[in-house]
This record gives sequence, C-alpha cells and structure tokens, in this order.
Amino acid sequence: MTLGQQISKLRKQKKLSQNDLGKKVGTSGDIIGRYERDEVNPSIEVASKIADILEVSLDFLIGKLDVEVDSKLLKRVIDVQQMNAEDKAHILYTLDALIKSVKLKSIA
Repeated sequence: MTLGQQISKLRKQKKLSQNDLGKKVGTSGDIIGRYERDEVNPSIEVASKIADILEVSLDFLIGKLDVEVDSKLLKRVIDVQQMNAEDKAHILYTLDALIKSVKLKSIA
C-alpha cells in the first residue's frame, strides 16, 4: 500500500474529510488529496503531524510496519522503557505471563 493509500484509508476510518485533515495538519484539503493520489509526498514534519492526528506511528503510516501500534500502547511502552531496570524486569515478567496465559486460552 502506498503512503497516499494509507493516509486515505486511515483518514476515512477516523471519519475525517480531506478538508478536516488538512485543517488539523495546517494545510488544505486539496494538498491532502494530492498526498492521497500520490502526486506529491509530504515532508517528514507534515507526515509526522498526519500520523499524530490519525493516531498511528510514522513507521506504520509510511508502511515500514505492518502492525498498527496504538498510540496509547506506545506511550505505555515508552513509560516502561524509562523505568529503572528492576521495575522494568518486574513489569516485563508480568506481561510475559499474561501474554502466555492468553495464548494458552486461545489454543484450548
């Protein structure tokens, strides 16, 4: 999927018009349309703003990641990353146990 197609898909999922997205980004709906048609590419700064507004990572928006990382989940990951080693280890141990439990339930 191209960058333009991705912007269009995510914009429609958020029920935003091209004009709405353009206003939030600080540009026009016509420019958003040109991005979506892959006539031009946004600058890094504009692409970053679009990703923020659409609540996805820039990597997901540009197609570098196949899995959409929810911005709230990403915030939590960053919070854990900034913790001291002992607290981080406890949280990751607990998270690993919960993930294993959920996977086992899905098998049964």
